[in-house]
Amino acid sequence: MTDVRPAPAGTDGGVLHTLFRSEQGGHEQVVLCQDRASGLKAVIAVHSTALGPALGGTRFHAYASEEEAVLDALNLSRGMSYKNALAGLDHGGGKAVIIGDPDLVKTEELLLAYGRFVASLGGRYVTACDVGTYVADMDVVARTNKWTTGRSPANGGAGDSSVLTAFGVFQGMRASAQHAWGDPTLRGRKVGVAGVGKVGHLLVEHLLKDGAEVVITDVRTESVARVVADHPQVTVVADTEALIRTEGLDVYAPCALGGALSDDSVPVLTAKVVCGAANNQLAHPGVEKDLSDRGILYAPDYVVNAGGVIQVADELHGFDFDRCKTKAAKIFDTTLAIFARAKADGIPPAAAADRLAEARMAEARHA
Repeated sequence: MTDVRPAPAGTDGGVLHTLFRSEQGGHEQVVLCQDRASGLKAVIAVHSTALGPALGGTRFHAYASEEEAVLDALNLSRGMSYKNALAGLDHGGGKAVIIGDPDLVKTEELLLAYGRFVASLGGRYVTACDVGTYVADMDVVARTNKWTTGRSPANGGAGDSSVLTAFGVFQGMRASAQHAWGDPTLRGRKVGVAGVGKVGHLLVEHLLKDGAEVVITDVRTESVARVVADHPQVTVVADTEALIRTEGLDVYAPCALGGALSDDSVPVLTAKVVCGAANNQLAHPGVEKDLSDRGILYAPDYVVNAGGVIQVADELHGFDFDRCKTKAAKIFDTTLAIFARAKADGIPPAAAADRLAEARMAEARHA
């Protein structure tokens, strides 16, 4: 997937250009939401409903500008269409962003107002948690609409989705090992995990149980301390720069911020496989080719981190953890199929994943 980015100054660009004239456009609907009483300013972007109601989280962030917020919603919603398609879900892609610093402006009144805007779409968009929003927030949003997932178990939801997100990433990593080394295990492999928060620390547990040697880093010292307290055998390095240069590293797992794979990081990366939970790992279009040219196998992030969306989607049918885990386990097969398609077509795995997702959406539109 190509990132949607603001057009350079002085060009015929911007939000409307992206929506109607760029290759990254094609969104079905974009809703600008404002509630003066609560201070709510939000954007809901519905990229596709070809496979079913659009599903995607609500991001709460202090954007530098309203245009940046709209462009982020466009990019993220398009990504959700691809993620949901390859996860085998009967959902299209959507995303919402709320503009503002959640630590300063998030209130119950604002969340209730946002929920009313979600309700106004009549089920075309189903929301969930994302950066800056949490299970408790979704419980509030759900009070004004029935198309809210990611709620607490006490309110009919599945709670924190990090458990299945980590499980799915581990399945993608097993598939990567199968493709790269002929054996679906990380036993004896050195795996570097950048970011050991909610998802990363659970991924570390899967890796250690599988017999991997694990190296970690995180900007939050408390997150590192928690992992070391539970698993003193892990190795800690100062930062991501040190991690990607670790001698003998087999797998690099970005599990923090996006843009981890860039013009600066790819040339010095020692790992032969990249597979992690972070969203939007490719800093810009073309990085996937740089990885391929260096012989580094990249497991597309939106494929392997789909365990969370599989979990929240299941809430709409009465949550069943075992059913979700069975579906998340199929990330192993999907990842292998992407690698096979990439090899057959002579393209990077990211491009192969896009083609498979686009084929499923096109088939649904023509059914």
